[in-house]
Amino acid sequence: MGVRQVFGANLRRFRHAKGLSQEGLAYEASVNRTYMSKLEKGETFVGLEIIGKLAKVLEVEAAELLKPPPERVRKKSS
Repeated sequence: MGVRQVFGANLRRFRHAKGLSQEGLAYEASVNRTYMSKLEKGETFVGLEIIGKLAKVLEVEAAELLKPPPERVRKKSS
């Protein structure tokens, strides 16, 4: 998973956790809704200023948006 895809997945996860639509998050962060969609899909690069705006609205540290998802733990078969 590339950094854009990681960012997009985290952005979507935190947005859903806050109960925001893409349009609502875009409005609160003062970014274009179409751009927001492309970010969540991992289709475009994001600048540090935008990461900061999104993190502030989502009430998370900016670094949380860039963290890869934890490895899934395999269940041991008996």
